[in-house]
Amino acid sequence: MSFFALVIAAAVVVLMAYIRLSPSDLVRWNVDPSAAFAPSDSVGQVITQTGGATLRLEGSDDLLVRLDAIAVASPRTQRLAGSVADGRITWITRSALWGFPDYTTAALKPDGLYINARLRFGKSDLGVNAARLRDWQTKL
Repeated sequence: MSFFALVIAAAVVVLMAYIRLSPSDLVRWNVDPSAAFAPSDSVGQVITQTGGATLRLEGSDDLLVRLDAIAVASPRTQRLAGSVADGRITWITRSALWGFPDYTTAALKPDGLYINARLRFGKSDLGVNAARLRDWQTKL
């Protein structure tokens, strides 16, 4: 194996470790998701944004409880911060191969449940956050 190939292989390993092991700053990720919404966003419709997606739902106060159960049952997803009692929860979902983290925050407000799903690294999530929100919405 050439020296150049070893350098490339080492760089890939370092990048993979950085992506998988970087700590999540709760102050940055566990934020009010309603700030990501435009006044024109439709209720019940997943809105795709650069690097993520949003969804606002109307319904009963148990929406956050049900969504939390769906989220933690999803593959490679775990609760990162918050709780139902707090009225806001942030989950982290990692991609299967590289372990790229996506953060989804949901908050229960008087006018509904606001959900914002977004990527951490890169500029495009290739639609995975919107797909996850649609999946969770269907399961709700």
